[in-house]
This record gives sequence, structure tokens and C-alpha cells, in this order.
Amino acid sequence: MAKADIDVKYVAELARLELPPERFAAVERDLASIVDYIAELNEVDVTGVEPTAHAAALSNVWREDAATDSGLRDAMLKNAPALVNGCLVKVAKVLPGEESN
Repeated sequence: MAKADIDVKYVAELARLELPPERFAAVERDLASIVDYIAELNEVDVTGVEPTAHAAALSNVWREDAATDSGLRDAMLKNAPALVNGCLVKVAKVLPGEESN
């Protein structure tokens, strides 16, 4: 295959890599090797091979999306250190200037 024209400086900028100029030649060789390998893979005959995203078959398990009352609300609120109006968990101030209720 013809030598790939790779702008290593541009690729390094896209990848947000700080690459010293003395490494450009080595990185260019490595990237060209990768491009050559991909070109080699493009030559493989895949006629009759079904495309797949995963090696193992996957399936979704769907259920009805329905709101239910688990009955645990009161039990969970008993663990709260403090409540507001008996139904909201009171938390400590986290931002300066917040008023305490």
C-alpha cells in the first residue's frame, strides 16, 4: 500500500497530546502501521458474514413502566437526621449565603 500521509502534529492536537517534535517520526511510523493493517483487513472476504456488535447475543428484558407504592417511604425517612415539614430530608448548608430554615 502507498505510504499514508499523516500529519502527526495535527493528530496530536486532536488527541490533546503534548508530543515533542523528536517523537513525530516514530509516531508517524506507528500510525502508518495501523492504517496499513486496517487496509489489510479491508481486503478480507466477509461475504456471508453477518454483522454483529457483540460476540454474545444480547436481549432486553422489558417490563411495564408503572408507578407503585413500595411502602418504604416512612421507614426510609425514619433514618434521616432531620426533616422539613415531615416529608423532606433536611441537609446541611453546602453553599455560602444559603439561609437556614
